[in-house]
Amino acid sequence: MSESAKHGFVYANGIRMHYVEQGEGPLVLLCHGWPESWYSWRKQLPALAAAGYRVVAPDQRGYGLTDAPTEVEAYDILQLTGDLVGLVHALGETQAVLIGHDWGSMVAAPAAMMRPDMFRALGLLSVPYIPRRPMRPAVRFRLATQERHFYQDYFQQPGHVERELEEDVRRSLLGILYTASADGVSSHPGSGFATFEKTTRMVDNLVVPDQLPTWLSEEDLSVFVRQFERSGFYGPTNWYRNFDRNWQLTPFLEQAKIQQPTVFIAGASDGVLKMAAEEFKALEDNVPNLRGKHLVPHAGHWVQQEQPTLVNDLLLDFLEGLSGGHPIPPT
Repeated sequence: MSESAKHGFVYANGIRMHYVEQGEGPLVLLCHGWPESWYSWRKQLPALAAAGYRVVAPDQRGYGLTDAPTEVEAYDILQLTGDLVGLVHALGETQAVLIGHDWGSMVAAPAAMMRPDMFRALGLLSVPYIPRRPMRPAVRFRLATQERHFYQDYFQQPGHVERELEEDVRRSLLGILYTASADGVSSHPGSGFATFEKTTRMVDNLVVPDQLPTWLSEEDLSVFVRQFERSGFYGPTNWYRNFDRNWQLTPFLEQAKIQQPTVFIAGASDGVLKMAAEEFKALEDNVPNLRGKHLVPHAGHWVQQEQPTLVNDLLLDFLEGLSGGHPIPPT
């Protein structure tokens, strides 16, 4: 990380949020996924800042140094969107470009639709925009788990998967990061934790390498381990426990389309592309102002960590293209 990056705290939407900031100019928010933190954007912060942007990567609700409420319902989509709105205001801004990866993408999309006045452009990494489906998530989970566990359903019981993951935080994080990466997919085809035998635990299905992949240093892994040893996995996993609640809260988003300029970026080996194949195919229809749909070679689920240079170039091209030059002016 560059020495010019600085840590800060704000009170937003009733919680204390930690964030890392670098650069000056139009605001760009970088929203991480599970199980990550602001540190997942360590390669994007200096690159975007050098191009003339104020780049802010928060620890989201439940993660890192940000507060972790105990109620499961405190992690629903309205609260997660409220956190981003409150963060923008606490930073003294009124607008931002919103870029999310994994769960960050799944929050960025509805946030952009609910507050188009604030979030005027959108970057979705790994997870394409998934419109509100007619069938409630609990029904889909029952259909998906007839013969094997499906990880999103496996996460529903509070305290269950947390006990597994917290037995050995380093092994769990390394296994998750490696198994879902391009290295893990190519070296161990057929392995994974998205679905697994009901006679096993999720952590039993993680591939743990003898050597770290080139994109993840021991220092990087140690940062993540320290963060989750502090926060635990309860808050982060509560995001998954609100699928049904989010569906109930958002009937007004039925068949909604994202109107803002949007870019989609994913690793070519990302397993999410199979899980959300229908939504990936329909992106152009559901996002009429889609400015790019990119599959990055030699990258899996952690695309901005696995191939940071390519991702940075794609993000900067998108940002610069919003106004025909850079940095993007406020509207």
